Amino acid sequence: MKLVLLALFLVVVALTSLVLGRYHIPLHAWREFLLHPENGDVATQVLLRVRLPRLLGGLLIGAGLSVSGAAYQGLFRNPIVSPDILGASAGAGVGAAIAILLGCGAAAIQGISFLVGLAAVGATCFVAGRVRNDPVLAMVLAGVMIASICEALVSLTKTVADPQDKLPAITFWLMGSLGSINNTNLVWLLALIPPGILALVLMRWKLNVLSMGEEEAASLGVNTRSARWIVVLSATVLTTSAVSVSGMIGWVGLVIPHVARMIVGPNYKVLLPASIMLGGSYMLLVDDISRSAMASEIPLGILTHLIGAPFFLYLLIRMRQGWA
Repeated sequence: MKLVLLALFLVVVALTSLVLGRYHIPLHAWREFLLHPENGDVATQVLLRVRLPRLLGGLLIGAGLSVSGAAYQGLFRNPIVSPDILGASAGAGVGAAIAILLGCGAAAIQGISFLVGLAAVGATCFVAGRVRNDPVLAMVLAGVMIASICEALVSLTKTVADPQDKLPAITFWLMGSLGSINNTNLVWLLALIPPGILALVLMRWKLNVLSMGEEEAASLGVNTRSARWIVVLSATVLTTSAVSVSGMIGWVGLVIPHVARMIVGPNYKVLLPASIMLGGSYMLLVDDISRSAMASEIPLGILTHLIGAPFFLYLLIRMRQGWA
């Protein structure tokens, strides 16, 4: 029942987001859009080329970040783990910053960002693989170090960038936005995010076992090593593909899984679907605020930090033991 209500809430938010915008679309244009979407009037083009890709892209990005955060929190048995714990977001940021500095086009920026994000997580896993005592802790610590190196590289890139042209572009990309999503970006997201989510959904019962600890999982017959790598690979693809399109949008994968856990409980059989729907809804709501609150669009990264950090402080205050 709770999942049904979350699905209805997502539908309401999506329809609201499709209606909102500075360009008013009259009722007859909606009828024309539904009956004859091939017509080329301005209202239909706004719906097809601007609002619908942004809506679907926001849903996919929010769902991907939320599911990867929920999976990581179970894998590492830590409620403050987020999708960028292994350096995926920081690596993607480095790739985008370098691509912008080199004057690459939008597609190249997206591709380089994705590849460098994967490479950052690969470096984290390589370093963690050299530690035999506690591989999970080693991955977390290695991820923190790799992310720190990536942040330093981003700062270096911003230092040498042209302050009149490249520096503003790098800065605004790092703050995150859904404003640049088009049909090409949407195809990219559709090719990467649904398979990544499906892989984690298929791993849901193993995530339940892994969240109890490596020894308990092994005693129940789970190959913890292979399960861990499948989760890491799937979550990395989700995070890097989302960040390569939207830029750096923080706190979604940290806060939304907690909200989902408060609503449906810790069982990954229902936690992952709840995270998908809540993540998509949250991203659309934040994007609605971004494009409606001020005359100019507010970067999403600013809003997610302003909303996410106080909410997480609230969770910490009300937490008695274990997860909120």
